[in-house]
Amino acid sequence: MIEHVHRLDFATYLTRDEGNGGQPPQLSDDDLRSLYGYPDRLDRPWVRANFVSSIDGAVTVDGVSAGLGTPADKRVFGMLRELADVVLVGAGTARSENYGGARTGPASVARRERAGLAAVPPIAVVTAGARLDPESRLFTDTTVPPIVLTSAAADTQRLQRLRDAGADVEIVAEREVGGPDLVAALARRGLLRVLCEGGPALFGTLIGDGVVDELCLTTSPYLVGGSAGRIAVSPAAVPTAMTRKHLVADSDGTLLARWVRA
Repeated sequence: MIEHVHRLDFATYLTRDEGNGGQPPQLSDDDLRSLYGYPDRLDRPWVRANFVSSIDGAVTVDGVSAGLGTPADKRVFGMLRELADVVLVGAGTARSENYGGARTGPASVARRERAGLAAVPPIAVVTAGARLDPESRLFTDTTVPPIVLTSAAADTQRLQRLRDAGADVEIVAEREVGGPDLVAALARRGLLRVLCEGGPALFGTLIGDGVVDELCLTTSPYLVGGSAGRIAVSPAAVPTAMTRKHLVADSDGTLLARWVRA
């Protein structure tokens, strides 16, 4: 006999069609900030990951995640950046998604500064080999210099070119950069509200090293097929119990869940 199986009714919608009487009201931006707020009085980095996936588990369409984006996902994406001290990303994702610096409008800057945050969150790129193009948008289209978290095994000339391009380069490990190395480096900088935007290899490393505190996962209402990978990949499985904090929906079928480590 199966017990404790419950139907989940979507109690909260980001948006809804006009005239749908009886449905819950639309969430305001302040509602979202409350739902996605980091824990108060942090004394260590809190690592939040944010990903979008199709119904059938694809993390990209034609190699990039933008093909899965929906209005609700984009709205929450911007909100999560506004709440973060730093945006953490792997070098492969920074290259494939053509990352530039984070952008914040005047109202967002004012809210961040009232909360004690810097006006703009820096992008912190993880790359053991420092394989980044100093002429890419990461360096040329930003108001805040990127942070490059790398290893002592990286080529010294490559490191110097990144420094010359304005990067704040820090060697955080001897060879492979692990989750504890990243958490320690961000803690030294006082960057406690961490937003990891991928990619799957970096997320898999963070899961394997036991440093992921939460996952914000958007399920986009598409079937994709193809050969796209998952949101996390790693050499070995590391089951990690999570608790659902909230689940919200948009009228187009988008589901946005927040999962926190149990």
